[in-house]
Amino acid sequence: MPRKPRTFNPGYAYHVTTRCNNREFKLQRQHCREVFLYAIKKALEKYNFKLYALCIMSNHVHYLIEPKQPQDLPKIMHFLNWYTAMCFNRMLNRTGHFWEKRYFAEGFPASDKDRALNTLRYIHGNPKAAKMRFLRNATRTTFFYEFSNYGSYEKLTDDGLTQWHPAFLQLGATLEDCARKYRGFCNRYKPKSKPAKKCHWGSRLLAGMKAERQSSSRGRGERGRGSDAPSTPTACQVSESR
Repeated sequence: MPRKPRTFNPGYAYHVTTRCNNREFKLQRQHCREVFLYAIKKALEKYNFKLYALCIMSNHVHYLIEPKQPQDLPKIMHFLNWYTAMCFNRMLNRTGHFWEKRYFAEGFPASDKDRALNTLRYIHGNPKAAKMRFLRNATRTTFFYEFSNYGSYEKLTDDGLTQWHPAFLQLGATLEDCARKYRGFCNRYKPKSKPAKKCHWGSRLLAGMKAERQSSSRGRGERGRGSDAPSTPTACQVSESR
């Protein structure tokens, strides 16, 4: 089945997510994350886009990107995914697809300040929501994480890759005021629990096969024990909530 075409609009920022194939934790290693940052630097030099937010997790990556031209986003992501997959496959001595599938991308206009701030907070709050290990000497009540750019928003630092979103710059009269208000906005964040995955048809088929096998096995056992053996129906369920 062909993929549905995507529509990209001028002046939009895009929340982009890519995930490792099979949801494997291939981005845990320090040197893999450093290579990722180098790949982003190369992509910025090549396509001159705006990167407002970045968070490298253990098995996926979040970006908030505003391309210079709408049609540049597929080129940016193709370059990033191709470059990192080539490097990681060599570094990890593996072959095949490194990324799971086509990247997720959801856009919104620059005028939507609430959407921008909520997206920034969602990206920066990913490590906290996942209860990941934070920086040394940092408490789990903070949003600081080694491989996100939250620190550039709260501490007003320059990481050489990202820049502040215009919605952040409109939070206060000074940069310090913007940082203070954004910190308070993030501290009020309560991650939503993810709903259990819906049962796939393959799981239902597997459940039926197991139930049929158990029923057949129980029938043979009852014939061996005689007709007076009690019969108890067995329900077999397969859960995909993990």
